[in-house]
Amino acid sequence: MRKHILSVLVQNKPGVLAHISGMFAARGYNIDSLVVGRTEDPEFSRMVIVSTGDDQTMEQVRKQLGKIVEVVKVRDLSEQSCVERDLLLLQVHCPPEKRVELRQIAEVFRGSIVDVGPRSIVIQLTGPEDKIEAFVELCRPYGIKALSRTGLIAVPRASQPESDAPATSARRRIRSAADSKVPSAVPEVVLPPS
Repeated sequence: MRKHILSVLVQNKPGVLAHISGMFAARGYNIDSLVVGRTEDPEFSRMVIVSTGDDQTMEQVRKQLGKIVEVVKVRDLSEQSCVERDLLLLQVHCPPEKRVELRQIAEVFRGSIVDVGPRSIVIQLTGPEDKIEAFVELCRPYGIKALSRTGLIAVPRASQPESDAPATSARRRIRSAADSKVPSAVPEVVLPPS
């Protein structure tokens, strides 16, 4: 069992998120985090889905995602070197006499204070999951009032050659040009028969 980071390029259409999350739920797969945002082409969105499972289970997940019509491409980023980030907004109980102390802790983690109130502050922090978790644990003794995280986002490292970045392209159903428009930046990949 290990963490898998799936990057899923989808058509930007209503209901795609519900369709994909429904596929996970129907088959009993758990989603640890899911982040969706538009890509450089507004007709497409990228989902970064973090799920935990063995390699065989995650291969099944990739195949099931490939059967969804709106899915253009699926890539397992955990099979390659990638840059991962999570964004945290944390509201911590902080009387005036503790502000310097908390500011120093935030600076060590390269975080910043983005809001100050009479009895609390809000700290923003980005980084890998383990860094975020370590920071949250250091702040617990002060009293966490609110915590919000984006979930993990990831992209392959820029220094990684294309040939070293294995991609699992979703199997596509035959669609007419009116039904689907695939961006030129996403090459058509044909999978060998399984």
